[in-house]
Amino acid sequence: MSLDTLPTVGGPSLAQERRLITSIPGPRSQELLDRKAAAVASGVGHTVPIHAVAAGGGVVVDADGNSLIDLGSGIAVTSVGNAHPAVVAAVQEQVAAFTHTCFMISPYDSYVAVAEALNRLTPGDHAKKSALFNSGAEAVENAVKIARKYTGRQAVVAFDHAYHGRTNLTMALTAKNMPYKSGFGPFAAEVYRAPLSYPFRDSLSGPEAAAKAISLIEKQVGADNLAAVIIEPIQGEGGFIVPADGFLNAIVDWCRDNGVVFIADEVQSGFARTGAMFASEHFGIVPDLVTTAKGIAAGLPLAAVTGRAEIMDATHTGGLGGTYGGNPVACAAALASIDAFENEGLIERAQQIGDLLKGRLHDLQAGDPRIGDVRGHGAMIAAEFVEPTTGAPDAALTAAVAKASIAEGVIVLTCGTYGNVIRFLPPLSIGDELLNEGLDVVAAALARS
Repeated sequence: MSLDTLPTVGGPSLAQERRLITSIPGPRSQELLDRKAAAVASGVGHTVPIHAVAAGGGVVVDADGNSLIDLGSGIAVTSVGNAHPAVVAAVQEQVAAFTHTCFMISPYDSYVAVAEALNRLTPGDHAKKSALFNSGAEAVENAVKIARKYTGRQAVVAFDHAYHGRTNLTMALTAKNMPYKSGFGPFAAEVYRAPLSYPFRDSLSGPEAAAKAISLIEKQVGADNLAAVIIEPIQGEGGFIVPADGFLNAIVDWCRDNGVVFIADEVQSGFARTGAMFASEHFGIVPDLVTTAKGIAAGLPLAAVTGRAEIMDATHTGGLGGTYGGNPVACAAALASIDAFENEGLIERAQQIGDLLKGRLHDLQAGDPRIGDVRGHGAMIAAEFVEPTTGAPDAALTAAVAKASIAEGVIVLTCGTYGNVIRFLPPLSIGDELLNEGLDVVAAALARS
C-alpha cells in the first residue's frame, strides 16, 4: 500500500509536497523565534527554526508558507498523522461534552475504554490492568512505584544509553548527562546501571551480553534487593539501539527466576511504530509492566502503565493517579488513534516504511563508510555516523547533515549518547514519494558534508 494515492490523512487539504518559499527560518518564523527568546526560558530549546501553523500527512507548514517533509513526527507522537480527521472529530465531540472531572473524583467511560484497549493490545494473554497518566516520564515513575510496592524491594536497574524521562527519578534512570541531567542532581537513590547489548560496538551475542549484564546485577545489586529491571526494547534517545537476539529473552528469564519485575519502556517504540503494535513483539518477550505514551493519543498528553493484574493491584487505593491523568479529551484522541492503528493498515505501513528506509540507507552506506550502522524496525530506523578509519562516533558530521537537511525543508532528528545518530520517525501517513524525496535531501546533505 502506498499512501500517495490515498486522500491526505490529517491536516485536510494540505499539499503533500516540500515547498520552500523563503530560507529557513523565514521572516515570520524569525519573529516568533525572537518572541520565544524573550518570553520562554532558555532551557527550552528547539530543533527546527520555524513557526508551525499546520501539519498533516507527511508535512509541516510554517508561517512563511514553507512546507517541510516531516521525518520526526514530533518524536514519534503523530504516528497516525497530524490532525487525523477521526482524532479531530473525537476530540471535538468530547470537548463539547466535558473537558475534565478528574477520574479520581467522577470516573468516565473513555478512561476505562482506553484501559481495556491497552489490556487487550499489550503483549501476553494474562489478566492485565492499566492506569493512565500524562507523560512518558510519569508512566515510568509510576511503574517503578508499582514494582517497589509489589516486591517490597527498592533497587531498580536501567541500562547504558537509556532514556526514561526528565523527572528526578527518571533522570536517575536516564544515562545521558547532557542535556538531561547536568546540574540537576542529586538524583533518586537505589538506581543502578547495567551494560546494554550494542551489536555495532560490543560484538557480543545476545546471550553473551545478557550474561555480562546479569553478572554485574548479581554482584553489585543482588537479586534479593531488586524490585525491577527497566529497558527500552529498542532504545530511543540512546540511538535506536536494537539488542542482539536473545539478550532481552535472557534478561526476562532471569527476572522471572528471581521475582524481579520486568518493565518494558515502550514510550517511543509503541503503537505500530516498529511494524508491530509494540516492539517487545519483535523479540518474543512478554513484559510484566509496559509503559506507553507518545503515539498513544496523536499529540494529546496521555500515558499509561499496563501490566499483570496482580502487580498493578499491589498498590493501595489512592496510591496512583493525578489531577489530569487520563483526561477525557486525551482519552477520546487515544481511542480514535488506536482504531486507526488497528483498522487503517498502519502496522503494515510501518513495515513498508522500514523496508524503504533501510533499503535507501543501506545503499548510501555501501558508498559512504561514514555510515557505520543502519538499524531499527519499521518506521523507527537510524543511521549511525562514524569516523571511517577508527569507527569513533562523528557527532560533528551528524549535526551538519541534520542542519543542512532542515535548511532544505526536511525535518530530521538526531540522537545517541555520542550525538552521532540520525533517527527517522516519519508519520505512518507519509507517502512513498514524499519519503523518498526527504531521503534524497538527506543524501545530498551528507554528500556535501
